[in-house]
Amino acid sequence: MDFTPTEEQEAARELAARIFGDLATHERLAAAGTGTDAELWKALCAAGLPGAVEETGLLGLVLLAEEQGRTTAQVPFTASCVYGLLAVARHGTEGLRARLLPGLRDGSAVVTGAFPAVPGAGAVRAEDGGRLTGTVPWVPWLRDATHVLVPDGQRALWLVRTEDTGPATDVELTAPWSAGRLVLDRTPGEAVGGPGAYEEVVAAARIAFAGLQAGVCAGSLARAVAYTSQREQFGRPLSSNQAVQLRAADAHMDTEAIRVTAYEAAWRYDQGLPAAEHALTAAWWASEAGKRVVHAGQHLHGGMGADLDHPVHRHFLWGRQLDAYLGCGTELLAELGDLLAKGEPA
Repeated sequence: MDFTPTEEQEAARELAARIFGDLATHERLAAAGTGTDAELWKALCAAGLPGAVEETGLLGLVLLAEEQGRTTAQVPFTASCVYGLLAVARHGTEGLRARLLPGLRDGSAVVTGAFPAVPGAGAVRAEDGGRLTGTVPWVPWLRDATHVLVPDGQRALWLVRTEDTGPATDVELTAPWSAGRLVLDRTPGEAVGGPGAYEEVVAAARIAFAGLQAGVCAGSLARAVAYTSQREQFGRPLSSNQAVQLRAADAHMDTEAIRVTAYEAAWRYDQGLPAAEHALTAAWWASEAGKRVVHAGQHLHGGMGADLDHPVHRHFLWGRQLDAYLGCGTELLAELGDLLAKGEPA
């Protein structure tokens, strides 16, 4: 396997890094609160970045998600690309693709996913040809979505228009995402994909959000390195302290482990190879190592790390939120163990 980005993937990543870096500033993020930065979302869509994911694949999305994570940018980019553009392009009917993909490419349509951290834990049931009933306690970016991809208790996938669900009830999360509580009461849904579609979408989502976590960790570590290089104690930079160096080195290795496992899983997915085990591995590293890195980022800032208004605190909140969203490490390992015990190809 070769993780070297193609020219198209590298060009998209550089463009995303420039747009996120220019617009996802600390001041703008603080002003956005839990809402989406509409100007940033418009800039990303005008640059064609959501549509580029259709060409660059899941690995391309992981690269772009990293750039979103570095700046903790308040836009539904990763969610809409994995639950919307990639899921519809891969599993949607010809009619659904024709209707929805143009809007997903230009950003006028936004899809999020009502997926629990543990597969099969949802409480949604389908009846009467696609009428859905049930509640999902929190769905990330629901307040921005035009559609929601919903799995039922039988692991079938349904696409629901948010205008059919009524106003979303706001839910406050650890990270300042625009989340909401999804309530379905015989809400019409459109079937997406056949057998195996649920497993593929879950694997793709785990990989994409692991890529997002890699960026969150990289951004936290970069801030910590800059701070400890400039902050002096007893006449010398904090970064000259061996304990600081070791803590930063451990955080770097953890970040690289998240990145490499996400890259490998995404590459396998794009190549049409079994990727469920690799998606679980990437999710485990993103959950377990991600927690360590964002805690280290705050710790290396010393007293400044306790300031809730400091930029590094956003990375801490995002890292802990992604940990919760991906599922705790023991749950992921249990699922991976079950998969290995069955001896099924993954």
